Amino acid sequence: MNKELRIQQSETRIFKAVFPNTTNHYDTLFGGTAMQLMDEVAFIAATRYARKRMVTVSSDKIDFKKAIPAGTIIELIGRVVETGNTSLKVLVEIFVEEMYSTERYKAISGTFTFVAIDEYKRPVPLEA
Repeated sequence: MNKELRIQQSETRIFKAVFPNTTNHYDTLFGGTAMQLMDEVAFIAATRYARKRMVTVSSDKIDFKKAIPAGTIIELIGRVVETGNTSLKVLVEIFVEEMYSTERYKAISGTFTFVAIDEYKRPVPLEA
């Protein structure tokens, strides 16, 4: 399978409802909760691409453009955007949808770097 097809097939989408137990005193999603969800989606996309053990080694700039209010639906989309010898980068975007209207907007985006490892936690080539 060629690289472009692997990237396309590894795209990962997850939907979540934003409930009050995940929000702060401003009634918006905790930033840390958003980052945890982003890392999870990025991990799934990385694993689907590589089909190897993957670990997060860094998160690049995460832009919080808009607050995510309670009572909305979020869609997290993870896409592999760069590959190296043992590592790859996944861009994750969070889109917000109002529950009772068709309004949708991008709220957060960020990039996560993963490394493929063996059973001894040593880096291994992605393509092997």
